[in-house]
Amino acid sequence: MTDPLAELSAQDVSIWLDDISRDRLKSGNLQELVDTKHVVGVTSNPTIFAKALEKGSAYDEQVRDLKTRQVAIDGVIRYLMAFDIRWACDVLRPVFDRTAGKDGRVSIEVDPRLANDTERTTAEAKGLWWLVDRPNVMVKIPGTAAGLPSITAATAAGINVNVTLIFGLERYEQVMDAYLTGLEQARENGFELSTIRSVASFFVSRVDTEIDKRLDKIGSEEARALRGKAGIANARLAYERFEKVLASDRWQELKAAGAHEQRPLWASTGVKDPAYDDTMYVVELVAPNTVNTMPEATLDAVADHGVIRGNTIAGTYDASRKVIADLELLGIGYDDVVELLEVEGVQKFEDSYAQLAETVRGQLDKS
Repeated sequence: MTDPLAELSAQDVSIWLDDISRDRLKSGNLQELVDTKHVVGVTSNPTIFAKALEKGSAYDEQVRDLKTRQVAIDGVIRYLMAFDIRWACDVLRPVFDRTAGKDGRVSIEVDPRLANDTERTTAEAKGLWWLVDRPNVMVKIPGTAAGLPSITAATAAGINVNVTLIFGLERYEQVMDAYLTGLEQARENGFELSTIRSVASFFVSRVDTEIDKRLDKIGSEEARALRGKAGIANARLAYERFEKVLASDRWQELKAAGAHEQRPLWASTGVKDPAYDDTMYVVELVAPNTVNTMPEATLDAVADHGVIRGNTIAGTYDASRKVIADLELLGIGYDDVVELLEVEGVQKFEDSYAQLAETVRGQLDKS
């Protein structure tokens, strides 16, 4: 009997679950996934919380208490999320201790409506860090232009940051630079660099969804041959950028001072097109010092029939560049795609937050 998830972990890929709910916490399911599926971290977002709130009665008592206290909607959302995140942090604390802080991480997202407001994003990140009050929490900050200074400021304040909504290579380089600048400032501020951790969430499947749509419109044989290739190629080229940063003198100096790498995290790894192998965004992105955060369906698929072939990123950079170049030849502009995806990504998270707020209002009304 093989254990693909164990094999993946042995390749230095940390398996995180892209889901959280109070039912999952109360039932012991999260602990079970840690024990049986090699899960060593959790990510969350407004959509996940909205779905969790719509099911069952797990949140009813806290909602009633918050209503009694006349807490405003945004505060209710913050308290409900922080409660679950803190609980998950406690479940994963043994993993955090066992891995010396590398894993056992749980991410909570700043209000996505602030994605283009640097000052408020930074203030919100500090507020969530204080509210959850666990060393293994990570605060998610969007990798938008306005988010970059917040990444630096939060890191400089000793906050663990999960940079989310990264689609393009240029933006990813800016994110890594923002993190290094934050580490340099944290050192100046007297923080022990070894206590600070960060990941950079590079979205994968959404790239294919957008590009495949454009390829289908072209409809040629050359276009069909490129379907489902851009997302993985893009992520592999991101890893190449990561390796370049690790080889830089700037990073080596910070590493000597105790700093940790900002690991690439592969996000949006659930396959959207049923024609594709449902494990492709996992098995094709295996490399050391990475994280793959999976919805439970993808986690189960990898456990059931995933084939781990060792490092599947090394040696792929030229072929990955050719995929991007071939798309350009067909008139599909890389810069245009990633810019659109970032704008849409922020809008989708804002829409999810609005849905979450509507769900909370419904819970308050019936409590």
